[in-house]
Amino acid sequence: MSDLLVVFIGLAVIAYIFFSLGTLRLAITKGYNGLSWLPFALLFPMVAFFVILFMKDKKVDGKSKDSFFKNIVMDLTQPFVDLSKTSQALFGLNFSYVLEGLTYFGVVGLLAIFFNQFVGLDDIDAGRMVGFLTAGITIAMLFLGATVDWIGLRKSLLIALSLMLVGRIMLTLSPDMGASGLWNSSHWISMLGIMGIILGYGIYQPAAYAGVKQLTTPKTAAMGYAMLYALMNLGGFLPGIISPPIRKAFDITGVFWVYVALTFVGIMVVFFFITNKAMAKAVDEIRKENGDTDVKEEKSEMEELSAKEKIQYYIKNFPIRDLRFLFFIFALIPVQTLFAHNWLTLPQYTSRAFDGFVSENFEFFVNLNPILIFILTPMVTALTAKKNTYNMMIIGTFVMAAPTFILVLGPNFYTLMAYLILMTIGEAMWQPRFLQWVAEIAPKNMTGIYMGIGQFPWFLTKVITSLYSGWFLMNYCPEGVSPSEMNTEMMWLIYGFIAIVSPVALIFAKTWMVKGFKTKHE
Repeated sequence: MSDLLVVFIGLAVIAYIFFSLGTLRLAITKGYNGLSWLPFALLFPMVAFFVILFMKDKKVDGKSKDSFFKNIVMDLTQPFVDLSKTSQALFGLNFSYVLEGLTYFGVVGLLAIFFNQFVGLDDIDAGRMVGFLTAGITIAMLFLGATVDWIGLRKSLLIALSLMLVGRIMLTLSPDMGASGLWNSSHWISMLGIMGIILGYGIYQPAAYAGVKQLTTPKTAAMGYAMLYALMNLGGFLPGIISPPIRKAFDITGVFWVYVALTFVGIMVVFFFITNKAMAKAVDEIRKENGDTDVKEEKSEMEELSAKEKIQYYIKNFPIRDLRFLFFIFALIPVQTLFAHNWLTLPQYTSRAFDGFVSENFEFFVNLNPILIFILTPMVTALTAKKNTYNMMIIGTFVMAAPTFILVLGPNFYTLMAYLILMTIGEAMWQPRFLQWVAEIAPKNMTGIYMGIGQFPWFLTKVITSLYSGWFLMNYCPEGVSPSEMNTEMMWLIYGFIAIVSPVALIFAKTWMVKGFKTKHE
């Protein structure tokens, strides 16, 4: 029964969030003051939910006094309300995305330990394998992202999931298909499996976003992307409650087989829900909603330029020539290393440096970030919407980096939870502002290429962090050593100093960065 404790805790967390937010949404939609219901919803969520469910609607005169709070609650709950109103094809896409989010985060959180225990790699090489997967996906999306434009959504998703299915089967079987150790047969087979996942995910992720664009109207597109984001984070949390009991009973390979089965279920979801008939019906409904007009869009300035003039314009305004832009995106690499440590360091840290519940159910803590992001992002966005973007980048990166020093106090439950919660608050403060800043500093007609190159440092972060994280684990948090003999405090102190470089750099460069900002993209 104790092995199922984390399952009950995880389900309780989901139920608590559902009933709390459900109570507040019902109260608001029925005309009651949401803030007045907040204490009741937080203390007795299930009771409050059924009480408000059977209460009559209240007539409201004038503007609600809790409109700010109302916006937060509605933003949090709207994606799930909209999910029930989507077309069959979009529902299938979202269902598939939840399953793939669950599977991806579940595998990546265990991957380094899998290479340690089953393929015979040390922490350094295991970290490199995780980096090979995560960085490889980023590169694959650049080269394979156009697949959906060539062959359509349904075929793209089926091919992508089939590649990932084969890859995950090979990865799971690799320990039994030859000798373990670096560059031995099991290692090569596992790498081939990872390559299948990379190729599949390189097609899947862009196809999913293209699918949302195809299956929504301009008015509902924002809702569609918000729904996809919310469901991804929900899927990212679920491994924390699914994985521990399976791992204790059948080890990591048993967990991987469950994810193989879920990948197959994902294929069936696409096959039966995103049919050609369902796609045609969804697209037809969207056309009717938009109106079948043949009004031609006005030509942009770029369309009126000759090929030679376009090339000259791009060369003149290419992002690499923009020193402010380059400084900005590369200054974020230090704090972004904390993202990479979520799968490169946290699984080993929580499983090795802790005893009892945390160690036995480390996946739960490794996968807390997605559900926290889901809850906190709308709140933080609402609170900081009118704040200066650059200032929020400084504050957000500082709030994200600073909690790393809490882990210097040593491994215990309270420091771990404080780190996870505060780091996530910082992430919610600056991450949504990142693309906003890039879009604002981009010259006219150059936003797309700025956005694309703006993601390149994230690729570098994955690669760089995977190169040194294993060395730190071997020296400060080694496997097979009692927690009392480890020196995880020094490891996190160094990681804290690395992460804090980002807000410090942004502070020192503020005057130069902000200079001319308002007129730069005009």
